[in-house]
Amino acid sequence: MSAIFDDWDTPAPPRTPAAPAQDRTPASSAAGTAAAPDRPAPAALAPVRAADKRIVNGKADINQLAPFRYPWAWEFFLNANKNHWTPLEISMAQDVHDYHHKLNAAERHVFENVLAYLTTSDILAMRNIGLAVMEKMSAPELQIYQARQVYEEALHTWTYQHCIESLGLDQQEIYNRYRVVPEIHGKIALANRRLERVMRSDFDLANRDNLHEFALSYLFFAGIFEGCWFYNGFTPIFALQRRGLMKGTAEQLQYIMRDEVLHCAFGIRVVRQLLQEENLALDPVRLRELWDEAEAAEAAYAGFVLREPILGYSAALHMDQFRFIANRRARQLGVDEPFPGARNVLPWLDEQANLRKEKNFFETRVTEYQTGGALSWD
Repeated sequence: MSAIFDDWDTPAPPRTPAAPAQDRTPASSAAGTAAAPDRPAPAALAPVRAADKRIVNGKADINQLAPFRYPWAWEFFLNANKNHWTPLEISMAQDVHDYHHKLNAAERHVFENVLAYLTTSDILAMRNIGLAVMEKMSAPELQIYQARQVYEEALHTWTYQHCIESLGLDQQEIYNRYRVVPEIHGKIALANRRLERVMRSDFDLANRDNLHEFALSYLFFAGIFEGCWFYNGFTPIFALQRRGLMKGTAEQLQYIMRDEVLHCAFGIRVVRQLLQEENLALDPVRLRELWDEAEAAEAAYAGFVLREPILGYSAALHMDQFRFIANRRARQLGVDEPFPGARNVLPWLDEQANLRKEKNFFETRVTEYQTGGALSWD
């Protein structure tokens, strides 16, 4: 890819002058010219068998979709396409008034820094799927859903940008917080570290150590980055929404959350299938390290974003809920709960994912998704 852009401004070589029209008669029809010898037809190939497909290191033709080995992956793709939306469909007019006239200083601090974290996180998630995961999948039904996932991460980034523009926030200042605020940068840096090595195209998954690292990285992004950090990360904005504030932004985040629910569910399904196919057991020490690093980064972030509690929400509640959600993801992954005894201190959070609400057809679009609400998280 880089070679294409490197040559973008390179002048094209001079063209060889075209032969006169009378000299361009096909050789096969010219008098006294022998026809080119026929090339042998390529040998026929064996048909693709679903049993030859694998999550990684598969032997089947990567370009042939069916027969499916993983029909559930195709269902994820079909369901995701039922959930199409854009940020322009939701009015931000009331949010502009709320932000400038109703939010207090602590609430604006929370709102701005949640948005600052999210703007970069979805781009990072897009790079993870598009550059580190998708090209290593060896079954096209997996890649097709992940292509949709890459699009959705870009859509989410557009949504945050739409919110920033609508509210008239300083874009340079908001976007740079992930670099200059240590507590935000810490989460991004941890995710980048988990991404960098497995993103290499020469990362050989036939090597068992590399395969284990890839599985841990995928588990981190599916189960923690999207399944915990994103799922829990929208909650401060939802806490404002429950008080009638910033409802347009919160509704945008509800759409994003529904996409992330599917991303997380798909990723967890892939990780479990990968471990089973490859007869791979995760190192419990490295898995514990992963949970501990994620908890420490989240605690620092919550302490900064919620340095002053807002009505109905605090850093302590945020961390209690993070640990509860982390246990849920661990159960879904089939591994030990990292935080035994963690309680569901925000039972209303799951309601935000379900988007089950009445809507006036003439005032706004219907927000009921057709498929995501059926997902079971317990």
